[in-house]
Amino acid sequence: MFIRTESFKEFLRFYPVVSFIIFLHILIFVLVSIPSIFPSAWIFESMMGVNLYIVQGEYWRLVTPIFVHSGITHMLFNSFSLVLFGPGLERILGKSRFILLYLATGVLANVATLILKPLTYTHVGSSGAIFGIFGIYLAIVFLRKDMMSRENSQVILTIAIIGVIMTFLQPNINITAHLFGLLTGFILGAIQIGRGKALTESLRNISFQRPNYSTGRPKFNSKNLIWIAIALLAILGLLGRF
Repeated sequence: MFIRTESFKEFLRFYPVVSFIIFLHILIFVLVSIPSIFPSAWIFESMMGVNLYIVQGEYWRLVTPIFVHSGITHMLFNSFSLVLFGPGLERILGKSRFILLYLATGVLANVATLILKPLTYTHVGSSGAIFGIFGIYLAIVFLRKDMMSRENSQVILTIAIIGVIMTFLQPNINITAHLFGLLTGFILGAIQIGRGKALTESLRNISFQRPNYSTGRPKFNSKNLIWIAIALLAILGLLGRF
């Protein structure tokens, strides 16, 4: 489920929403990094989350910080986390439902930041939305155990626990966005999986790999452990900067 085996073209075809979000990450990063061509400082300052400006009516700042990052490592690690954990949910939920939940968790994480942080607080990054993805997976793990294998459940629980712990240990982290992203992801995920049979059948019929692969239950072998380690590194990188 979290092991990527597709070619680049297959990835674009199978997961168009995840691919488009990552394209936006890269495009916006390029736009804010070439001052000789674009008004990069203006673009960055117009898209970042600034609580004071939001309460003054610049409500787009609840959405735009999800796609802008503070540096290349910040952008790459967030995008890498999305590559690992986004495709499974895009296939489970469908394109429109996935993008709706991704944006909803990111925006609600930013709303919580607005309410609980000072007016002078500023922030950028998709971490709240990515923690929202973890929250949706946790809803599946705890509320619909029939929808996910034990091995994949273990991966998600491990990643979520480490992510929450590191949220409190790393400096310069928007703890509010991480926690509320996770919480809103769990709540919205619970609502979605409560839709019942259609969603369950969608998950059961998806191998999360290339269509010609065996649909048998994956074994928890050394290859799985390698990808778990890669996923953990992605989370540590995700938490390294916000």
